[in-house]
Amino acid sequence: MGRMPSGKPPASPFTAADFQLVLLRRMADHNPDLVEDARRELGVSLAGMREANKRWQAMVRSPRARAAASRYRSVLGAPESVVTRKVGDLECEAWLWPLPLWPDLRFEVLLAPNGAVWNEWLVRAPGAAAPPLRTLADLTPWSCTVDEAARAFAPARPLEGTAPTRWGLAFVAPDEAGVRREVVAEFTWGLLQRVGVR
Repeated sequence: MGRMPSGKPPASPFTAADFQLVLLRRMADHNPDLVEDARRELGVSLAGMREANKRWQAMVRSPRARAAASRYRSVLGAPESVVTRKVGDLECEAWLWPLPLWPDLRFEVLLAPNGAVWNEWLVRAPGAAAPPLRTLADLTPWSCTVDEAARAFAPARPLEGTAPTRWGLAFVAPDEAGVRREVVAEFTWGLLQRVGVR
């Protein structure tokens, strides 16, 4: 006998627009005002953002969950570009997707040679100009990515993040008066969220 219909409509597919809401949900802890503006730009309610995050977590934690690389392809489609990256002695593939909320950035998934996902975060789009980062005043929320801050204020020391999608960097940067300060910068999904000065 076939299964009886449950009466519930089938869930709509999880889309790239939904995925942007997942990124925003993680950023809301640090920058609720920026997230609120972005959510309004997308025309989504707070409940809609919570629902997208709930559905994403269910997909990730399901016993039948796809491998991470397949999950990103199913949600975001074919990558806009695939590039080879050297990590130590290994050659890895980086898959890049555009996201309308951040037109100058790309969502990057870095794959190990065995196909496992090593990293997933926002990076500057190929050909897009990196922001000028010279002083603490340039380090505003959402202004730069992890690798841009690390290059601008080298040598930077990576710090363990407070969650899987968070990273930290410790470095020295001059303030507007030219005084060098010890800085801890926090990133979510690779995008700068806040800076603490010691």
